[in-house]
Amino acid sequence: MVAAAHVGAAHTCIDKERQALLDFKAPLQDPYNMLSTWRPEEEDDCCQWLGVTCNNQTGHVTELDLYNYGLGGEISLSLLNLTYLNHLDLFDNSFHGTIPKFICSMTHLTFLSLAYNEFTGTIPESIGNMTQLTHLDLFGNNFNGTIPISIVSLTSLTFLDLSENMFSGVIPMSIGSLTQLTFLQLSDNVFYGTIPREFGNLTNLESLYLDSLGSCRVENLDWLSSLSSLEQLKMDGTYLAKANNWVNVIIGLQNLFLLSLVGCDLSHVMHPYSSSVNSSSSIIYLSLQENNLNSSMYSWLCLLFGKNLKRLDIYDNKFDGNLSDFLNNLSTSATTLEILDASSNQFTGSLSDEIQNFSILQTLNLSLNQLNGTISDKLWQLLNLQTLCLSSSSLTGAISENMLNLSQSIQIIDFSSNKLGPRFPKWIQTLKNLIFLDLSNNSISDTVSVEYWNRWKFSQLSYLDLSFNNISGKLPKSLSNHDLRFIDLSFNCFYGPIPVFPTGISFLDLSRNKFHGGLSFLCQLYGNLELLDLSRNTITGQLPNCFRNLTNLEVLNLGHNILSGRIPPSIGYLGQLETLCLYNNSFSGELPLNLKSCTMLSLLDLGANILYGNIPVWIGKNMSRLYALSLKSNNLFGTIPSQICQLESLQILDLSFNNLHGTIPPCVNNLTSMVQKGFFLEQNKHHYYRLTNWTGNSDFIDNSYIDHLLIEWQGKVNEFSSILGLLKVIDLSSNNLTGQIPNEVTNLHGLLVLDLSNNSLVGEIPRNIGQMTELLTLNLSRNMFSGEMPSSMSDMHSLNDLDVSFNNLSGRVPTSTQLQSFEPTRFTGNAGLCGLPTTKKCPEDEYLGVPHDVKSGSDGYSTDELQRWFYVGGATGFATGFWIVCSVLLLNRQGRRAFFHFHDSVKDWVYVTVAVFIAKWRRVARA
Repeated sequence: MVAAAHVGAAHTCIDKERQALLDFKAPLQDPYNMLSTWRPEEEDDCCQWLGVTCNNQTGHVTELDLYNYGLGGEISLSLLNLTYLNHLDLFDNSFHGTIPKFICSMTHLTFLSLAYNEFTGTIPESIGNMTQLTHLDLFGNNFNGTIPISIVSLTSLTFLDLSENMFSGVIPMSIGSLTQLTFLQLSDNVFYGTIPREFGNLTNLESLYLDSLGSCRVENLDWLSSLSSLEQLKMDGTYLAKANNWVNVIIGLQNLFLLSLVGCDLSHVMHPYSSSVNSSSSIIYLSLQENNLNSSMYSWLCLLFGKNLKRLDIYDNKFDGNLSDFLNNLSTSATTLEILDASSNQFTGSLSDEIQNFSILQTLNLSLNQLNGTISDKLWQLLNLQTLCLSSSSLTGAISENMLNLSQSIQIIDFSSNKLGPRFPKWIQTLKNLIFLDLSNNSISDTVSVEYWNRWKFSQLSYLDLSFNNISGKLPKSLSNHDLRFIDLSFNCFYGPIPVFPTGISFLDLSRNKFHGGLSFLCQLYGNLELLDLSRNTITGQLPNCFRNLTNLEVLNLGHNILSGRIPPSIGYLGQLETLCLYNNSFSGELPLNLKSCTMLSLLDLGANILYGNIPVWIGKNMSRLYALSLKSNNLFGTIPSQICQLESLQILDLSFNNLHGTIPPCVNNLTSMVQKGFFLEQNKHHYYRLTNWTGNSDFIDNSYIDHLLIEWQGKVNEFSSILGLLKVIDLSSNNLTGQIPNEVTNLHGLLVLDLSNNSLVGEIPRNIGQMTELLTLNLSRNMFSGEMPSSMSDMHSLNDLDVSFNNLSGRVPTSTQLQSFEPTRFTGNAGLCGLPTTKKCPEDEYLGVPHDVKSGSDGYSTDELQRWFYVGGATGFATGFWIVCSVLLLNRQGRRAFFHFHDSVKDWVYVTVAVFIAKWRRVARA
């Protein structure tokens, strides 16, 4: 709390100290005018200033408490003139620079908090001079280096927090000599080595936070036994596999009420406890997530479940067996549970009657298990139940419809990705206090009537997700009277005009339905809206010019509708816009100049419209965050501006099917993201966090929206979404481009697709094109290229799709496992090309009597050797594509929308890649 000034001080402040405070204030940024009471008038008593406390008897400034004032700048040397200052609290501001060394000479300080600022550098060694400090808080900055040994001199410390920095090295054992400590937090740094046993000397410790330390370990936990006053212990991420008998040690801590051992390799502990357990557990909050624990370990796990246990988090383990057995075992000791999170395990069976044993349960999370069958009616008799999450199981629709005794305390229900359909559950309407409802992906094919929506009008519902079902019906005109903030009805069959939505709505996804009519409702929405997706409906008319009120909009997707007219100039007010997709409509005219104000754009898709004019140079100058730019299938003319090369984050450039002329800019090697190999999974993902009582405390729900983009992939147009961030594509096909391919193109080592087909390009294919080893698709067909195919193309082992047909190429097709595997049609229209896989022999083959037969190879290779190389090279190309798919499924495990729904684009990629690989394999096998 901010220390209040002493109103009835016997003495006014000292002139020298008032000036010191004014000098301290002078260089600071004070955006909230928090220091407005600090005025230079002599008659002003600085002891009355906000944040200043003086001694009643002497008038000297003793405390400066500027907690959460929003101040910025550097700390002034003038603080040295406050010679009686003993309390300095600058927590939660924006001070920057290094810790001024002069602070370490303020030896009268007993309290120092520089936490949650922007300080950098190391802790000065001279901090050891501050021997009167009892409270030192440096958490949440950007400090690095090691903890100075001189900290051993701070023997009066009772509170030490160095968390959330970048401290490295080993944890000094000298901290164990600070025996007055009651609070120690070193979390979220990058230490390594062993946690010092000397911590066992800190016998006054009440709170010890050693979570997320980097790569630390312990040999044993015997030293914990000395910490008899310990109440809170967090060691998440610490390697405890050698900590035998740790259960006995923990149970021996009679005052311990919070224990968190997340991701500590507990399943590898050989002997977690001995048979001599003399006392029961006092733990109230227990977190053992991500430890690969299974049901065979329940014999020692249950020893931690005492009569005081209120919260148990065991999610993301491998607990298996019937859920009812687990609940029975748990109920023998932990009947006081208020929160149970056992999600992401392998429990089977129904949600049985055993749940009634936990009569005061408030939160139950069993999502991502292997549950099946029904939900016991006993669940609804838990009068305190507020949060219920049963998503991603196989629970059926056999939930009792006789819910007269349904718990009226329930506020949050997540039944997503189950089998509750085909009927829409009517019992939902009896939950009067419901604020969060997710029934997405449940095979519901019912109709939700307008009357049903009207019953929700007076409810507290603010979050509604019915996506990925087959629900039909109209939305009521009175929807604006609801308190809904989040609505996702995508992938359903809703129809009719789009009504006016509540003005407080922040997330609205109506995509892939059958809505029709105009967009006049947009003019009734205001600044809370962050996402609007109306794509793949049959919406008509013009886009209204009323975006000036939607200044917080981050995603706008109106693709695949029947919209027409010009893009309105008010779109320039969308300064926070990250994704703009107007694909496949009938928008006309030039790109509005005001669009250049949307400098936060990361995806711009205006393809498949009838836009005309030049590609604006301001796209390259103003939109530095773009990773995807698609202007395909329009009537754009002029040249490709060189400013496009300034888009260093660009991974996808699609300008195909326009009327562009001129040359390919040689500066393309400035497209850094295409030069670098590797992938950026999060590029196409937008996160919308909502604070809610999800698992019993204030946690965030991560609502992820994933961009969509249509891209031609190996002759087929695919809609990519989940893996869009993995693609690196340049498609300039079907224009009027002339000149040669710049040699700089070959520096795009990370490129996966290069399509320059259907242009008027001339000259030779660059000799170094073979260094583009990541290419999966290369299409140079229907141009006027001449000369030989570069021998370096033999090194392009990842190629799955190649087309050089209808050019003026000549000479032998280079020999490689990939090039000889393509169909002859990919080389036709080049009268001078010869050798496999073309149908024309090379003259030297005639002279040497080499048969034109795939079995003999084309450059002295035997069939077996050619096959062997194909298996290696072809498999490499397949593995590249397949790895991309697998990586998405693995790395996006926590993404709710991505995890629950296997998008068509992913399936397309699998089908196409596997088909190409099998086709090549069969061709060689037939040979």
